[in-house]
Amino acid sequence: MQDKRSRIQAIFFDAADTLFEVGGSVGQLYSQIALRRGIRIDPERLDQNFRAAFARLSKGLFSESYTEYLGADRRWWFGVVREVIGAYLPAEGLKSYFDELYEFFRTRDAWLVYSDAGETLTELRARGFRLGVISNFDSRLRDILSNLGLGSFFEQAAISWEVGASKPDSRIFRRALEAMQVSPDQALHVGDSLLGDVEGARNAGLTPILLDRRGIHSGYQGCPVIRDLSRLKDLEALRL
Repeated sequence: MQDKRSRIQAIFFDAADTLFEVGGSVGQLYSQIALRRGIRIDPERLDQNFRAAFARLSKGLFSESYTEYLGADRRWWFGVVREVIGAYLPAEGLKSYFDELYEFFRTRDAWLVYSDAGETLTELRARGFRLGVISNFDSRLRDILSNLGLGSFFEQAAISWEVGASKPDSRIFRRALEAMQVSPDQALHVGDSLLGDVEGARNAGLTPILLDRRGIHSGYQGCPVIRDLSRLKDLEALRL
């Protein structure tokens, strides 16, 4: 019987909190943009507002076709930002604030690439693995990957706002497999979420690997668990 490791052709990655992270807290960045307008707001309060707004507005997000019209993701984010900071800004200033904030999060200044990402991706590509991204992100992701120096590593990116389905929905995994023309048993998926990345990948037939940078899932036995991406350089050592 062929060893599973020898069948692997493609490795998919989650994006945020796997390859890169926000450069500071969301509240800090929202607050910085507001300060440019002379408005001082407590970043912790904005963090709280963001968590609440994001959770509420994410419910049932793709129960309808949100991808039918151009800019749907931008419009959705405007709703989030309005709930987070709208009470602190004059009504006539909200749109210009949002425009600046939205574009800021497209730039490299908003993000930090994990130190293990570039080197690991380089080695995996050199060893002949095909790489892709499966992410619950919006249409800015390709620009962000490019701006962070990561875009050239990946053949494709399956993005929830474009697919109309978010992890753990199997449709986004199937879209990625189809784009790469590989079967589920030929693919790994690496990410930091037990539900979205591990369970989602497994239900779609891919082999999941849990990235646990903070050591909060040390007792998890459902799939290989790694603390950093450099562990992927030695797939033979993982219990696939």
